[in-house]
Amino acid sequence: MNELQLKYGVNPNQKPARIFMRDGSDLPVTVLSGKPGYINFMDALNSWQLVRELAEATGLPSAASFKHVSPAGAAVGLPLSDVDKQIYFVDEADGPLTPIACAYIRARGADRMSSYGDWAALSEPCDARTALYIKHEVSDGIIAPGYTPEALEILSAKKGGKYNVVQIDPDYVCPAIETKDIFGITFEQGHNFFKIDRDLLSNVVTTNKDIPDAAARDLIVSLITLKYTQSNSVCYVKDGQAIGVGAGQQSRVHCTRLAGNKADTWYLRQHPKVLGLKFVDGIRRANRDNAIDVYIGEEHDDVLRDGEWQKWFAEKPEVLTREEKATWLATQTGVALGSDAFFPFGDNIERAHKSGVSYVAEPGGSIRDDNVIETADKYGMAMAFTGMRLFHH
Repeated sequence: MNELQLKYGVNPNQKPARIFMRDGSDLPVTVLSGKPGYINFMDALNSWQLVRELAEATGLPSAASFKHVSPAGAAVGLPLSDVDKQIYFVDEADGPLTPIACAYIRARGADRMSSYGDWAALSEPCDARTALYIKHEVSDGIIAPGYTPEALEILSAKKGGKYNVVQIDPDYVCPAIETKDIFGITFEQGHNFFKIDRDLLSNVVTTNKDIPDAAARDLIVSLITLKYTQSNSVCYVKDGQAIGVGAGQQSRVHCTRLAGNKADTWYLRQHPKVLGLKFVDGIRRANRDNAIDVYIGEEHDDVLRDGEWQKWFAEKPEVLTREEKATWLATQTGVALGSDAFFPFGDNIERAHKSGVSYVAEPGGSIRDDNVIETADKYGMAMAFTGMRLFHH
């Protein structure tokens, strides 16, 4: 099939809409269920590139959770701890987790609020265990190189048969030149085939030169995630999982703050008080995520005041105080941070330190590189200058 008609474009008034191959060849994607739209396919094709590249770079099954053409989260398929299973609402009754299921659960767990209604991407065929997890989540669709019969049956039944399931040819390679039309004018550029691997981290400019293998893996996860994130972008990673992605900010320090706040929220979800929250029976996952998000934040009274807490909790929780949050966040260490362009000031490093960052990868090239390096040295961080900008638009 050379083309596929879409319901409409980015907005309902933008018609007609389609995807097609300019050279007359067949599309590398097949719709197995549902009717994906314009934004669905933008998410699908960007997320597929991310997970394919992440799997190639790490040798591990990889997954991403996309919203509005940027990843809400991305991760490799490392095992989940008991705490991970609790904060990501893993149902043990669905059976043991597979590596690709772990990858998606961790990708979605990076920022569960942003992943609501996401597009999922898997680097390898979707199995039944992964499909069972997606079954319980609010999601728009999925792209993968294949599906087991049981997984396809589960996903095809989701949303009354309207859940979007797309299969992509894993051997498809796009042309070297890509084009895009804006306001009737065609832009042309070479596709970004730049390879991100451990060699990119060889120019360590700080006094601390030690970037162990696990940290290098996390920096690679951050950089590949950034390669497919709307710029300006910054990504915090811990244990092979993006825990905070900041996208599309005009100011880099605002991007660093946004992503850092998300990383802090991810870590606060593991606080004993949060793990001990007792929810009312039958509460939906999305409502539970929202209640946790508000409880962790500064507007916690919105879910704790009388007449309101009863909607969410079986027992009224104690407030998670600002002092308790600060004490807990101070225990976070070993986080990796990537930036798609250079940090112009040391203030980005100051903010990163507050979220436990120990390792940094950024292109370098600022006239204030010395200030950025000095700030990293102040906190004993190891920072590599990659020499490569990773803007994506």
